Amino acid sequence: MNIEELRDYCLQKPAATEGFPFGEDTLVFKVGEKIFLLCSLSTGNRFNAKCDPERAIEWREQYDEVLPGYHMNKKHWNTVFMDGRLTMRQLQELIDHSYDLVLKSLPKKIQEEIRALV
Repeated sequence: MNIEELRDYCLQKPAATEGFPFGEDTLVFKVGEKIFLLCSLSTGNRFNAKCDPERAIEWREQYDEVLPGYHMNKKHWNTVFMDGRLTMRQLQELIDHSYDLVLKSLPKKIQEEIRALV
């Protein structure tokens, strides 16, 4: 997966938005004004994604490409390298999981409005 494929995949999510709230190098994807993924444009080969703490440990133990989130809460965020042995489907699974976690944390009314877009 490259940065354009990552961007396209994230923006396919219902109500997903992109922006640069931390400067012109960090592309941020949100749902309901909450971040579900960040990616540095200068490196372009990795992203940070939210993850259930138990699942984060499993991914980290299983794959060298999944590390505790760089500059993030390491319990809840992973840094995921896109240039290793993770398949496109595995990368998408990590993105889906992050999006779903953030969506579930939103108020019920907002969740319902976003789900109605599907």
